[in-house]
This record gives sequence, C-alpha cells and structure tokens, in this order.
Amino acid sequence: MNSLWENSRKTEKFNTLKGNVKTDVLIVGGGLTGLLCAYMLDKENIDYILVEQDRICSHTTANTTAKITFQQGLIYSKVLDEFDLETAQLFLSANCDAFNKLTSLCEKISCDFQRKDSFVYSLDDEKKIEKELNALDKIGYKAEFDRCEKLPFDTVGAVKFKNQAQFNPIKFASEISKGLNIYESTKVLDIDGKTAITDKGRITANNIIITSHFPFINRHGFYFLKMYQHRSYVIALENGVDVDGMYVDENHKGKSFRNYKNLLLIGGGGHRTGKQGGGWNELKAFAYENYPDSKVKFRWAAQDCMTLDGIPYIGRYSKNTPSLFTATGFNKWGMVNSMLSAMILTDLIKGKENIYESVFSPSRTIIRPQLAVNSFEAVTNLLTPTKKRCTHLGCALKWNNEEHTWDCSCHGSRFFQSGEVIENPAVTDLK
Repeated sequence: MNSLWENSRKTEKFNTLKGNVKTDVLIVGGGLTGLLCAYMLDKENIDYILVEQDRICSHTTANTTAKITFQQGLIYSKVLDEFDLETAQLFLSANCDAFNKLTSLCEKISCDFQRKDSFVYSLDDEKKIEKELNALDKIGYKAEFDRCEKLPFDTVGAVKFKNQAQFNPIKFASEISKGLNIYESTKVLDIDGKTAITDKGRITANNIIITSHFPFINRHGFYFLKMYQHRSYVIALENGVDVDGMYVDENHKGKSFRNYKNLLLIGGGGHRTGKQGGGWNELKAFAYENYPDSKVKFRWAAQDCMTLDGIPYIGRYSKNTPSLFTATGFNKWGMVNSMLSAMILTDLIKGKENIYESVFSPSRTIIRPQLAVNSFEAVTNLLTPTKKRCTHLGCALKWNNEEHTWDCSCHGSRFFQSGEVIENPAVTDLK
C-alpha cells in the first residue's frame, strides 16, 4: 500500500543515464539526502550527477512521518553521557543550523509546511524525562516539561520543544528537484576507485557521495558492523483527532502521533528488520480501541539505519577514502539529518572546514555496547541453515509474513518474494 506522501507524488520523471560519462561529483542515491546534496552543489555551480536506481524519494523518504525537528528522542542526555559537553553543544548547534536551513527553504515552497511543537513522552519513567531536561539545560537549550494531555493515554511527562515543523516530503522533493542534473532508473552496482559501475555504463568522478540509505561498499568503513536496520509501521486515520503537535515515545516499542490535514498518523509496531513485531495489526488494534469511529485510509512501513551511539555517520566513507563520502545512520530522524548531511558534505567537497565534521565522522570509535549485539546477530544468522541467503554477505533470510518479503536481520536487506532487491545494502537480486 502506498504511503500518504507517495499518493501525492507529482515529481517529473528523469531520464536514465546510459553509456560512460565524467563529472566532478557523483551522488549515488536519490532520497532527500542525495537531493539536498544536489541542490546545494547546484547552487555552488559545482559539476555533479545524481543517479537513483528507481524514482527519486521513492523509498525511505516516501515512507517517513516527515517531522522536522532537532529534538530526536532523548538524544541529548545520551550524547552528554557518552561524549562531553563540547560535543553535545556542537551536536545541538549542528541540528539547529540544519533545522533552520531546511525550514527556511520549506517556507518558500508549496509543501504543506506547518510549525508544530514536538514532544518526547514516557509512559512510566519520569526520571528519563527529567534527565533529558537537565542535559538540555547544561547544553544551552531551554526545553519544557509537558503532560501530553491530547494523547489517548496518561504519561508521566514529556520533553517539549516549541516551534518545530512538519511537511509533505514528496511535495518538497517535487519542487527542489526541478532543474537538477538527475538520472533515474540508473543502478550503481559497485565503486572501483573513482569509477561507479552502473547497469548501463560507467561514471567517472573526482568525488563520490553515497547516499543510498545503507552504504553498500563493504570493503571500506565496516558499516555492516556499525549499523543495523529497524522497521516501523504507520497508519493514517480518517475521523481521528487533532493532537496539535508531533509526539513520540521515548521507548522504541511505543507510538508516534502527528496530523496531516484531516488525517491522524500513528506510528509504531516496530522491530529489527528480519525479526518479529506488532506491525500494522498492533496499530489497527490501538486505533480500534482508542478511536473507534476512525478508518484506516493509508498504511505504510519505514526502514531506518541505527548507529552504535545514536549519532549519524556523515563525512568521508573511511579514513582511507579521501574522495569517497557518505551520509547514513539517521536513527529515524532523516529530515533534519538530510539537510545537515548536505551542509557538511558540500563543505568537504569544496575543501572547506566544517566545525561539525568531527562530531559526525564515520571514523569515530566503534567501541560501543551495540557493536556486540550487531556482531552476535551477524554470526547467528550466518550460521543459520536456510535455502534463502542474502546476496549482501550471505546471512539467512527470514520470511516477513506481514509484508510478504524476504528480510535479513544481519544488515536489513529486503527482497520481494520473486527475488528482486527492495532495500540495500544488497544490490544483487536473489537467484
């Protein structure tokens, strides 16, 4: 079932790139991150090409809940605990800068842009809320405590960020993509030095940016250890209520809420890709109980890359790849992080220093507790005997009965029942 945003698609179709070409910058991946990179490089008069294997913004961007916020869960207390005050302040400043730049652009575009307050609530742990408020106060941002009285259940409290935003990402993409040097239906299979090998030719570039959601080049960066993918579900209800804000549970098993026009969007039912979760059935049961007069108008699912420490990987693909870059691991907060990625990567391409580069560097330490979990999942699934094996690194595939797909719990690749790749890092179809 198409997402609410996909249903509103009016983006023009772009040509397929055939043959061998040269460019200064190649962007691989036409989601919002790749699109904003192209938009900013275009403004700088830098020669570039963006290639997308499908339609632009047809995967992750089309399946977001489209919240524009620098709140992003209870992240600031976590960053303060795992790093230091300076890093936490830079992290906040980076997200604020990206938020301001993206919202300023949205205000000039017809994309159903609205200012809304944002809330991260807890059902049973007020101490987490207090800790986040205290951390934000130390870092230098004045958030507020709130009871979230418009939700259909009681909370112990929430962290409130005022004057955040929401929009329609496909309408936004339709506008900013006009006039950009974009090619669709052009699939990159591998990178050999400064040459991208596509299904229809070769593209040679001085710099290559991988914005394909999960980086698919395994010989650099160890992203298959540094990230896993998480699947979550959304329903859009007619005859819901106006919650007048954007809400998300601090618990990853909880629910999110926002409105779009006359619809109430509820997210949740999530699980690690390849595992079991509540899915749409959980959300429909919740809606039936709490909004008995409502009707499901749209339903869709999203997939997100989760990093070891909750901070995205934006910058050089690895220490040994000076002209290969990436942006990934947005931890479910892709809108602001897409703009932040475009800002950092444009500076790096220009040879300009960016004060946020070190905070988001993909080469920072991987010694985090989540590394052990990711490693265990990979080893377990590599040793699991099944006929269906992922074409990425050979892990066992699990049948997703909810969506009728073959899913990999190692790194999140997904395949249609017929064998075609849906989600990377796999680039080769099943045989």
